[in-house]
Amino acid sequence: MAALGPAEWQAISVTFRLCLYTTLILLTLATPLAWWLAQGRSTVRVIIQAVVALPLVLPPTVLGFYLLIVLGPRGVVGETLQNLGLHHLAFSFEGILVASVLYSMPFAVQPLTEAFRNLGRRPVEVASSLGAGVVDRFRTVIFPLTRGGFLVAATLTFAHTLGEFGVILMLGGSIPGETKVLSVLIYDHAEAMNYDAAHSLSLMLLVFAFATLFVVYSINRRFAVAKL
Repeated sequence: MAALGPAEWQAISVTFRLCLYTTLILLTLATPLAWWLAQGRSTVRVIIQAVVALPLVLPPTVLGFYLLIVLGPRGVVGETLQNLGLHHLAFSFEGILVASVLYSMPFAVQPLTEAFRNLGRRPVEVASSLGAGVVDRFRTVIFPLTRGGFLVAATLTFAHTLGEFGVILMLGGSIPGETKVLSVLIYDHAEAMNYDAAHSLSLMLLVFAFATLFVVYSINRRFAVAKL
């Protein structure tokens, strides 16, 4: 196995920042969305659920391609940013962050939605009848009773972002220190037949993936036993 060099550590830094920012953003966005989805099964909610879950079945390159069109210099968002004196988001860290948030969204929304549904309305209604405000209800009732769902959502989001490839390569390319994440670097090493370096990074991600699944299943088992 090859030792990690400057290029590898740089890719690790970019990847870690991407995973961390994606996880924090998605937990913030997914919490109210998941709560709303858990409150009923109307047609509108089913449509939103389908849209959120699209990345689970949509090829990453398809999402990456359309994001490149929209966020690039000739896209609606990219051109608007340039007219405002800013840079378009294609081939930038900010661009792959947007892509990562969209692509990993179901891994945050679905565990939280399931956790909120299992919680039910009764605990929140009791807290509300006792005068607890929205923030207090979330802090003292909702979050403590659904913390397993938050842990699973955060773990899966972080891990899924770590393994993203197609959507990142399509929108961000392979720019060192900017968009070259670990998965892209492994591809570059393999393409250059630098198999020792590719093996070192792949083994590291394999171990991390196993550890992530172990944590997720352990959390689910722990909270399942606690409910008995």
